[in-house]
Amino acid sequence: MKYRALIFAAGRGHRMRPLTDHTPKPLLLLAGKPIIVWQIEALARAGFGDLVINTAWLGKQLQHTLGCGAKWGVSLRYSPEGDGEQSALETRGGIVNALSMLGPDPFVTVSGDIFTNYDYARLAAPLAAIARNEIDGHFVLADNPIFHPLGDFAIRDGFATREGRRLNYAGITCWHPKLFHGLPIGEKSRLFPWADPVVAANRISAEHFVGVWENIGTPEHLAELESRLGVKMAHG
Repeated sequence: MKYRALIFAAGRGHRMRPLTDHTPKPLLLLAGKPIIVWQIEALARAGFGDLVINTAWLGKQLQHTLGCGAKWGVSLRYSPEGDGEQSALETRGGIVNALSMLGPDPFVTVSGDIFTNYDYARLAAPLAAIARNEIDGHFVLADNPIFHPLGDFAIRDGFATREGRRLNYAGITCWHPKLFHGLPIGEKSRLFPWADPVVAANRISAEHFVGVWENIGTPEHLAELESRLGVKMAHG
């Protein structure tokens, strides 16, 4: 798979304080390895060899810890957005800032602070469809967590929609870079509601993933997930 991926790792992680006061959230340990490394390893297994990581809060720690990516057989590059608590450019702003590093082909974005067993090789088909200009993007949706019961998007005829029974936006997407061409670099901006017209035009396909997906938001959630994983690993 020749496509590139952007891992979002720039957020301050306020709900994870005090753990994130001195450590960027994606570097917090989960079952013996940083949360973001679970993502790097999964992307590497799926054939994504060129990864970009956006950074802001304590970003130099990410670069120092992860390096060039040789340990995982990938190339890691970094898209810095500053190093202050408020310097992160949000999702759309982060994509625009890293766009020159992502190249002219469709690309994947994933959150650096989720834990999932999603197989990123499944994105080969939607990425190819984007390359053929059949669609402009693709969303992976998961079951709604307790803290977000109303969800974000539904699926109708294979496309994302705001109408119907909504599922949770899982932070795993594919995009065509043309959508971001000409947008101002360095501007703090989110994907939604900016991308809603693209969704409404039936240009974003979607899938419902029913496997393991955790948005690790608080120290208590991290500890609980750590405990669950420890038990699972101990019993094979």
